[in-house]
Amino acid sequence: MPEKILLADAYGLLIVLTVLAALLVGLVLWVAAAYIIDVTQTRHTVRRNFPVIGRFRYTFEHLGEFFRQYFFAMDREEMPFNRAERSWVYKAAKKLNTTAAFGSTRRLDIPGTVLFVNSPFPALKQDFAEPADITIGKYCRQPYTTRSVINISAMSYGALSKPAIRALSHGAKQAGCWMNSGEGGISPFHLESGCDLVAQIGTAKYGVRTPDGQLDDNKLRDIAAHEQVRMFEIKLSQGAKPGKGGMLPGTKVTAEIAAIRGIPEGEDSISPNGHPDIRSVDDLLDMIAHIRSVTGKPVGFKTVLGGMDWIETLCQEITQRGIESAPDFITLDGAEGGTGAAPQPLLDYMGLPLNQSLPMLIDTLDAFELRPRIRVIASGKLINPDRVAWALCTGADFVVSARGFMFALGCIQALQCNNNQCPTGITTHNPKLQNGLVVKDKAKRVAQYVDTMVQEVGIIAHSCGVDEPRKLRRHHARLVKPGGAAVLLSDLYAGADFRTGQTFIR
Repeated sequence: MPEKILLADAYGLLIVLTVLAALLVGLVLWVAAAYIIDVTQTRHTVRRNFPVIGRFRYTFEHLGEFFRQYFFAMDREEMPFNRAERSWVYKAAKKLNTTAAFGSTRRLDIPGTVLFVNSPFPALKQDFAEPADITIGKYCRQPYTTRSVINISAMSYGALSKPAIRALSHGAKQAGCWMNSGEGGISPFHLESGCDLVAQIGTAKYGVRTPDGQLDDNKLRDIAAHEQVRMFEIKLSQGAKPGKGGMLPGTKVTAEIAAIRGIPEGEDSISPNGHPDIRSVDDLLDMIAHIRSVTGKPVGFKTVLGGMDWIETLCQEITQRGIESAPDFITLDGAEGGTGAAPQPLLDYMGLPLNQSLPMLIDTLDAFELRPRIRVIASGKLINPDRVAWALCTGADFVVSARGFMFALGCIQALQCNNNQCPTGITTHNPKLQNGLVVKDKAKRVAQYVDTMVQEVGIIAHSCGVDEPRKLRRHHARLVKPGGAAVLLSDLYAGADFRTGQTFIR
């Protein structure tokens, strides 16, 4: 018996030594091959000068993103969203305790920091009210009335996976908020839950296009025939890439996606950088009127602002045409918006951030007395209660978020959205990776994120002395300026009536 044990041990040791020898030989052969390749290639200087060793630079560079995220970055250091911001969303979506101990880790003296004005007489619990109903499109055959404060921003089926779209759709239904289809068109997975939908019309007119890319009124009517499609949004631009159309690589254009969009399967889906049939303010108003006439439903547009001249021209043209010609809503995206894949120069340098453009838009519309005829929907990194409350204080009627809901689905900010390798199954069409995203569980988290958001924006509103979030005004918040002084938004963003020269404060 002992001899058998010794023989088995010797045999096992022999196997281990053989495997190690094979690995060592393989490693030596790989190093030799890599050395020859590196010293003879001419594309990479580092690898040519430091063969084999130079290859590790690229590995460490890639791994650096993940090491910084999990080991080295402090809670409020990361971009585009830091750990504190993401953690709040994760807790909200899981309905966990969102309280914190031992004081805030947020710097309160940095210029741009928002501080809310607490009232000595906060709203009492018996006075708390639900957000008020708001009607969009009073001149339409089918206006849309909703009380939802935060809603799901535009994310296309194709850019997002099938289970992600299904989870968002069912979550929106549970939460009572709307979901924007994105420019990829309305899919069966948007429709299956019965949630309210905003059908976005991008520059390529996906889902409502003729074979040559023109607007197809018959397809428009078919989409509008779904009762749950409440509004139509013309996408002029988005925060990630003002002046650049949507980009979906051919590897993501499956037969199903191609059929929904009305494009060839397997080919890159590149939208024009602008609408060929909307080249002026007049064209925009004509298109709004046309879609509203065909569908009978509210129509607005989405844009990023770099300046106000064209918005003023738009307001002047509306004044001449009549109030009924106005868009029913404007979705304003900040330059910090970023779910779409985009060229780095557009991500970093194009357009105004929301904290500058939102008050400018509100003041211009007020100056021309076009609110509440035109409702304003704010978008751009509004994933936490403070940012949503700030947008409401500034004058927004609604808030939409894309990345907040991606975090609610389980996004870990791996920054792999554009290469079909999303580890959480949200932005990939790899069935193996999609398998990790369980629709029923994630839909519940989407709904809980909305519920917690409304609850905590309500906490801010009540502390400011009002009974519901939409009663927040500019005098309820301050903005820290260089030097440390915190100025009331009502003083900082005092508007001017362009016709009388009289200043006003909302």
